[in-house]
Amino acid sequence: MPAPTSPFRLDSLHTAIPRIFDQAQSTTANHHKNHIALYKLQTDAAAITQSVQNGKSLKLTGEREFQDVVVGMLARVLPLKKGTTVADRIVKFLAGYTKFINEKVADERKTLELDDDDDTPTSRFVSRILKFLLSGCPAKDKNVRFRVIQCLADMILYLGEVDEEQYLSLRSILMERVRDKEPTIRVQAVAALAKLSASEDVSELDDDEPSIAEVLIDTLTYDTSPDVRRAALVNLPLGPHTLPPLLARTRDIDATVRRLVYASVLEPHCVPDSGAGLGFTHPRALTIAQREIIVRNGLGDREDAVKTAAGKLMGVWVDVVREGAQGKADNLQEDMLAFLALFDLAEGTIAEDALTSVFTTRIDIFDNIEFGDEYWTALTPEKAFLARVFVEQCITMKDNARLESVLPVVTALAFRISEAYNELLEAFQEDEEDALLRGGILDDPEEEDRRARRDEARMDREFTLGEMMRLAVNLDYADEIGRRKMFQLIRDMISQDALPEGLVARCLDVLRTLSPNERDLIRVVVEVVHELRDPSEPEEEPSLVQRLVDDAESEFGATPMAARALRALPKPTAEMTPEERTRVDVIDMRCLSLCIGMLERVNGTFEENSTLEGILGELIIPAVKRKELPLREKGLVSLGLCCLIARRMALNSFQLFLSQVQSAPEVLKIHVLQIVFDILMVHEGDFLGPGSVNGERIVEFLLHLLENEESDKVQAVLCIGISKLMLSVMIVDERVLKSLMLMFISPETATNQELRQCLSYFFPVYCYSSPANQRRMQKIFIPLYEQLTVAYKEWDGDEEMITPAQVGIMFVDWTDPQKAVAVTKGALEKAVDNTIHVDLASDIVKALFSKEMEKEDKKALCQLLGKLHMPDVLDEDKLRTLKLLTQNLRSRRPLRDTVAQNAFVRFDNALSKKYAAQLEGFSEEEYRQLEGMKDVFSWLDEISEGEEEIEMPKAKRTTRKRSESVATNSTASGLASDRGSAPPSPRRKAKGKGPAKRRRLSQSDDESDDGGNTEMAGSPSASVAPTRVMPRRSA
Repeated sequence: MPAPTSPFRLDSLHTAIPRIFDQAQSTTANHHKNHIALYKLQTDAAAITQSVQNGKSLKLTGEREFQDVVVGMLARVLPLKKGTTVADRIVKFLAGYTKFINEKVADERKTLELDDDDDTPTSRFVSRILKFLLSGCPAKDKNVRFRVIQCLADMILYLGEVDEEQYLSLRSILMERVRDKEPTIRVQAVAALAKLSASEDVSELDDDEPSIAEVLIDTLTYDTSPDVRRAALVNLPLGPHTLPPLLARTRDIDATVRRLVYASVLEPHCVPDSGAGLGFTHPRALTIAQREIIVRNGLGDREDAVKTAAGKLMGVWVDVVREGAQGKADNLQEDMLAFLALFDLAEGTIAEDALTSVFTTRIDIFDNIEFGDEYWTALTPEKAFLARVFVEQCITMKDNARLESVLPVVTALAFRISEAYNELLEAFQEDEEDALLRGGILDDPEEEDRRARRDEARMDREFTLGEMMRLAVNLDYADEIGRRKMFQLIRDMISQDALPEGLVARCLDVLRTLSPNERDLIRVVVEVVHELRDPSEPEEEPSLVQRLVDDAESEFGATPMAARALRALPKPTAEMTPEERTRVDVIDMRCLSLCIGMLERVNGTFEENSTLEGILGELIIPAVKRKELPLREKGLVSLGLCCLIARRMALNSFQLFLSQVQSAPEVLKIHVLQIVFDILMVHEGDFLGPGSVNGERIVEFLLHLLENEESDKVQAVLCIGISKLMLSVMIVDERVLKSLMLMFISPETATNQELRQCLSYFFPVYCYSSPANQRRMQKIFIPLYEQLTVAYKEWDGDEEMITPAQVGIMFVDWTDPQKAVAVTKGALEKAVDNTIHVDLASDIVKALFSKEMEKEDKKALCQLLGKLHMPDVLDEDKLRTLKLLTQNLRSRRPLRDTVAQNAFVRFDNALSKKYAAQLEGFSEEEYRQLEGMKDVFSWLDEISEGEEEIEMPKAKRTTRKRSESVATNSTASGLASDRGSAPPSPRRKAKGKGPAKRRRLSQSDDESDDGGNTEMAGSPSASVAPTRVMPRRSA
């Protein structure tokens, strides 16, 4: 006979529930078992009630006791910091229990057919736990806030139905916590909000109340913590309005965030969970612009992990874009062509990068793809593109076996190029005839659609022809017959002015491959130019296909020349009709394009190719003198390319290019500046070398352009060119370096992203590449800082200006000798200058002697002193100089600001402690006798003399108010006289007053040689003793 069961006692909850939680915190393996045990206790406790109000109602005594014990167990976990494993297990156990009991209640309601609105012990338990957790969200302890939000994030999906008041309270608190100062709390709040967003009805919100999705997008875009942005990225619900901000994270500053966009968002959602149809991020569901952003940012990323994730995504795209039989080799070509149809093949290299990535990551595709004879019969843009990229990939991988099996026969490809070119010419002719026939007819929508389709078909033919010619560059021309056919075909194509401009470069690439040397290439192009400009009527010539068939008598060794009669003299321009002049100008433009393409592919000198002299005098020079902008632009570019291979011509023509820079419009000015910088780089010894007489004038000219140019694009070209000259040590002028720095920090260049990106790369590379460059940066710091402090106070523009303190931090980092390349790479044989920061400290201390500098600016300088690197071994003279300066500053002109004074004292004490042995027996009188210290004492004596002339009242110091007028005026006048420049001002354009000067942060050309900063880089304007006398103040 079984023993009778003892009745349930409420006091047993205080031992049974802690035992369950103790087991749950040990391992997650027993959570399900403990869920059942805890539910049994809850059920038994819920059965215990107490009758109140004479039996009219019941008091849920058991439930209340159970809830109190569970809340007590949960309260023990909340103060534990993040990373405590036992606390994480308890949170997970409680979330699992919430899910377990809600599923139990759902099953009971379904079985007993109960109403969903009925109150149950489960709903009351969940409401009690939720109320307790919400009360802990505003806690001061960050650990409590973290654990509370963590519990809510884990439980929120399993809360079941909660009343409206609790829902609004939960939503409001989570919206507040997403702005918490602790990133770990914001992460949990983002996860909880993302789960809560599914139950939000946007139509019920107020007009000015943001939705959860908007808050999450804002967090994803602007939160400073990478962990929070990752949480928002992974948890943000996908939708049409959330996809653009998600794709924008492909340019996030954190590499992990960028990788997760591809690995956790784009790749998993290509196919829906059902496995059929298009997923939200399926490539066909994206626009072509979105696909290009994904490929460009992913495959072009600097981090290998991001590129790997993007490459894997490209392989997934190939799989999901397939239709019909997947994975079969017979359909592999169609699959790749469908993949290429996702991109605009003619725009940029995005499609090529994507296809190359597929060939690299999906070896199965690369090994199984085949190009049979039937593949070449009807080429489309996708087919030609696929074959060309595949051939280039074989060459890159040096897979000669695959290359031999893929490359077509030269003769066959020549015929296909000829056929495609003839079809393109026919399309041009049909378009011209159609335009003549319909010139006076008003176009209707159908006609416009038909014309658009014809234009698209013509562009496809042109692109296909270009890809075939790019493929022809890599052919094997051992077959002499095929070689001659291809040569004659390309020569005939460039001899016709109907050849599209975009195919000229492709033809010249093939011609360069076919020519045995540069001299033959030049001779062929020059002959074609003469043929195009010959005004005589050409004889009837056979078609291209007939020439390819009947070429037995032609030889490749000699340039093909057609027998022709003596040329008639060209008709003077004045006697031409407008149509004839237009025709001549079009031909000259084509000839100049041929010359530019040819000169870009020539590496020999101008003297070695005398054939160029003819087109120089007959074509290029007259084009430079033309007033029409397109002709003059191409003429100047051609002349510039000639100057790159002709030293004497560069010397004679350089002044011409400089004059064009000053008077040319923006588009032409950009090309001319690029020519100027190319000439300076190629012929450096003749223009900027040590013995050059014009080097200083060129630097002055570039400085003048840099300071007065209005166009953002021209500014960017100037900064790029000057940065290259400085990196190559062709320009070492500190004025140029200072001007570049002023351009970098000027608020007026904030919108010029190309300029900012160039200089943000230039300065670290320039400084870390050489200690000599760091030394130049150290010398310009104090003059630049003094100028910037005045400019910062007077700036009133809309753009935010960088503070002098931030500039100082950048200089400290750039001039750090520990970051020089010679140190980081361990190149001990290179000279390493460890005293750069020591000299910078001396410059800063000298600047602190100035009474004209504001206390905020001095405080920023003092705070920089603690960031400087002091070497273990230091030269005696430099150490004595620095210590002498610090001691005199503390004794003669102590700093008034407490923060600045404390920072300076800390630096001085650290200096004395580190070099205690060298500074032992420090005596100013003994140092005064040393030869190397005379300059320092002379500078200090000048400061002392200035103090004698500026007598300050000592009797009464009750008032701390100082007259600011004299100091302010002296600062402004000193900066204006010493550097000859004014602070930056916003752009203002006034009619009738001439062009407004911009960006006057840097020193002017006229006043740069006055020697204001030559004696000592760090000395302030106090090098000239002040003569003013301060007025005595009455008591």
